[in-house]
Amino acid sequence: MRVRDLPLSQPVVDHFADRGVRELYPPQRAAVDAGVCEGADVVAAVPTASGKTFVAQLALLTAGGPGLYVCPLRALAREKYETFAALPGVDVGISTGDFDATGEALAGNDVVVATSEKVDSAIRNGASWVDELACVVVDEVHLLGAKRRGPTLEVTLATLRRRNPDLQTVALSATVDNPDAIADWLDAALVESEWRPVDLRTGVAVGGEVGFDDGTSLSVDVGPDETAGDGDGGEARDGDADDTDDPDATEVTAALVADAVADGGQCLAFVRSRREAVDLAERLAEEGLAAALGVEDAAAAAAEEATGVDGTMTGRQLADCLRAGVAFHHAGLRSGHRAVVESAFRERDVACICATPTLAAGVNVPARRVVVRDQRRYGEGGMSWIPTLEVHQMCGRAGRPGLDPHGEAVLVADADTREAVRERYVEGDPEAVESQLADPGALRTHVLAAVATDFAATETEILDVFEGTFYARETGAGGLADAVAVAVDDLVSAGMVARETGGVEDYRLVATAVGETTSKQYVRPETGERIVAGLRAAADLPEATTLTAFEVICDTPDMQDTYLGNAERADVYRFARRNAARLTTDMTDPDDFEGWLESVKTARILDEWIGGATVEELVDRYRIGPGDLDSRVERAEWLLSAAEALGETIGVRVPAVSRARSRL
Repeated sequence: MRVRDLPLSQPVVDHFADRGVRELYPPQRAAVDAGVCEGADVVAAVPTASGKTFVAQLALLTAGGPGLYVCPLRALAREKYETFAALPGVDVGISTGDFDATGEALAGNDVVVATSEKVDSAIRNGASWVDELACVVVDEVHLLGAKRRGPTLEVTLATLRRRNPDLQTVALSATVDNPDAIADWLDAALVESEWRPVDLRTGVAVGGEVGFDDGTSLSVDVGPDETAGDGDGGEARDGDADDTDDPDATEVTAALVADAVADGGQCLAFVRSRREAVDLAERLAEEGLAAALGVEDAAAAAAEEATGVDGTMTGRQLADCLRAGVAFHHAGLRSGHRAVVESAFRERDVACICATPTLAAGVNVPARRVVVRDQRRYGEGGMSWIPTLEVHQMCGRAGRPGLDPHGEAVLVADADTREAVRERYVEGDPEAVESQLADPGALRTHVLAAVATDFAATETEILDVFEGTFYARETGAGGLADAVAVAVDDLVSAGMVARETGGVEDYRLVATAVGETTSKQYVRPETGERIVAGLRAAADLPEATTLTAFEVICDTPDMQDTYLGNAERADVYRFARRNAARLTTDMTDPDDFEGWLESVKTARILDEWIGGATVEELVDRYRIGPGDLDSRVERAEWLLSAAEALGETIGVRVPAVSRARSRL
């Protein structure tokens, strides 16, 4: 099937032809056959790089009205915005910012690109443009199963479909165990395929020997083993003996990367933590990768660009690595640094990126070879296996269409774990997607939104709102009714919702003024409750300062945690004692004292930031990434805005809140 045979304008056909897109891939043909160009609902569960974005473009270009492209990450939203904006004759808007706005400026665009959180916020704030949509495309729909983002994605999609029954829905997914369940939920045609434009072979490396799933093998020369017994990137694996003959996993990874680069390929190397991404990049910087790939000048230019972002130690480390043709990538980097790394890699100015798994979550950085050094990471219960779906997404980055004869994904193991790794990740299927809406905090948030936006005024009507969720499909009416009843009781107890009763059977649910403001400001009910209590406590303090304001907003579930190391715990404790008169929480009150100390540390960092401390000083002093500081400043602006709105709602004015916000 050819692009010119599709119902597209000639300028659009020419646009694709100029980019070498003339024939459809098999999954794309299947989507067309399923009616994606004719308004049909479609779920496409296909591997990475198999043409999902083109399927999205077809749906949005043929929808006959405004379209919405929903994606999980801001970086991915920006990338997709640029892709759609390049289409001739298509007006594109992007929305990833303020949570307390309707985004009415987006009305009139042919396509809007937004995160699910922004769409949810726009709905809560009465945006009219969402009711005019003809088509919604949801990228990475398998993230329904993500604990943090899944519930919002699920409820937002269900709400859009409930408000507009004629809305075309196209959901794009990685290969998962139950795509039929997602398709059944959306009453959509399922396009399921294992086809890839570049063949992928996946193997397990033990020492310098790799056995691939297609029966082929590879041998690489592994350097001297200086840390025998280290089979998992620096720490002995459970049950390993100290005298094992297995080479160090880092040295195996270095050998695999050097081998691919010597053959003209680029690599992605995945590890489990930020620190280990940096350590591995610095180790690979010794391999002369820039010279091996012939990109010394381009790598030096990328290093200079990274140096211009900031002067932090992290930035200097990154620049040093870039000069050697290697980079690291993790959430602690500033967005400017991540952009430099991603762009340099796409332009083949960098031979290898050492990354945490977040890089596999949608950003377009394919490579000849992917090396997954770590398959286990620390969790609440200690070391545990990384989900198969997550590892498959890492592996799916291997193979660049038109550039590589094939893609290779190699998982580094040892003699003891070889079979477990092979069974779990090479031969095993990815996990099924399961709704996370049952989480009490998530359900309270979305029940409040349903009441505050007048979508529902009784528990029966709330059930009607949630009837279209994936959770309702999984649990049935009984389980959903019980969960909603508990959520309503919790919201009433928190003062977010009130029952206006004329009798037990016919009461009406209404959002209180605090509940309505909390929902519109797009903060969780627990955050709204804490801010209200904090503002009232701050108003009674002899001296409420900007530190007071920061302590209130940092001690909420909507502020990201800041790691508190053992070495700094005593210092933060002493700081809290010295400043007890300016804090709204007595040190004897918190049930989670460690969590509260973390919030005090974050508040202290923000207070020093507005006091004139530089990024470099704060990064060095508090052992945080420069990107972490950026994200906390951004969240503080949002939460202080919410605090101002809630203060106005309850009639409590704390000038320190406005001072803190104005100085951020």
